[in-house]
Amino acid sequence: MHETAIVSGLMRILEQKAARNGVAHISSVLLKVGRLQAVEPQQLVACFEMFAEGTVADGAELVIYVVGVRGRCRACATEFDVPRFHFECPACAGSDIEVIQGQELYIESFEASSVSSVNNVKARADV
Repeated sequence: MHETAIVSGLMRILEQKAARNGVAHISSVLLKVGRLQAVEPQQLVACFEMFAEGTVADGAELVIYVVGVRGRCRACATEFDVPRFHFECPACAGSDIEVIQGQELYIESFEASSVSSVNNVKARADV
């Protein structure tokens, strides 16, 4: 289950960002995950709840935005959505396809509060 390793890295990044920005509590985290990462969102949420316990992110909501797969044909430069992992160009039937979307795995943003006031801290970091 690589979700555990992903969440471990996610927590490390969140704790570093929180310490650097004087954050007392993280209330929500928006994570972008490409379909090609082969990650199960429910497993990520369960791991996040476990790893967040007793940290600055204890009780935070993990919001996962799943990014679909898009490709670009190297033969004719057509860009297209890749249905059901069928990597074939709809314009020329070519199979030399570059993946241009669907491999993402990063923190898009998180909402947090400091000791004295509420702040919306934006952070993007590859996990």
